[in-house]
Amino acid sequence: MLLRAGEPDEASANLPAARQTKLVELVLQRGQVSAGELVSLFGVSRDTIRRDLTLLEERGLLVRTHGGAVPRERLVTSSLTTLDSRMNRHRHAKERIGRAAARLIRDRETLMLNGGSSIACFADAIRDLRDLTIVTNSVHIPTLLPDAAVRAVYVLGGTYIASSKVMVGFAGFAAMPQISVDTAVIGVSGLSAKGCSISKLEEATATKEMMAACERTILLADSSKFDIQAFALVADFDRVEYLVTDAQPAGELAAALEEAGVKIVVAS
Repeated sequence: MLLRAGEPDEASANLPAARQTKLVELVLQRGQVSAGELVSLFGVSRDTIRRDLTLLEERGLLVRTHGGAVPRERLVTSSLTTLDSRMNRHRHAKERIGRAAARLIRDRETLMLNGGSSIACFADAIRDLRDLTIVTNSVHIPTLLPDAAVRAVYVLGGTYIASSKVMVGFAGFAAMPQISVDTAVIGVSGLSAKGCSISKLEEATATKEMMAACERTILLADSSKFDIQAFALVADFDRVEYLVTDAQPAGELAAALEEAGVKIVVAS
């Protein structure tokens, strides 16, 4: 549904400067808008909206995505945000996602976990499960795992990334062909029509190998990650069985997930 509060009249909306100003306001208010919505709202062509978005991105006022735009502060890059700071963003949504993902896990499974704030919430939510074996490249996640739920924890070695509290590199993955893992539970920085992505190349490479070692993959991502393509692509959605999130995806992202057969669980 389009947000029309404070909508300019038809004449002023079609003036480029007024239209572009209102466009930026809508992006800031809603957090995300699609090109189709902007075409309907302003009564101009899709090419006009594309030119507006390109101009506004060049001015640093928003960030274009596949099929629309988001505020500039939502752009996912390789910036040095720490795990501790990310834990407080969308905290309640991540806790709901963690609990919903835990319901997809069975007793005695072997799980592969990467690092991240959503995975931290998942780790806290598995307390009712039993006899789990955990393989992770995070040095933080093992401290959060409930003792009663876990039979064994294996931490992969490598080079330490302090901002994410994870290990990456070949040292940790040499043992991968020798182990059998049921489920990868993976947190990512962005989801777009191209697939899932992470802001650091080394973490993306490690996560891709972790997913490849597992029978199935469950992605955890709150809706702030929708239509974001971070620096390094991890994988397309063909390897993903579930996406656990807090809102229903839309547009090109929804189409890509449906085409890949991904089951979407919206955490209530």
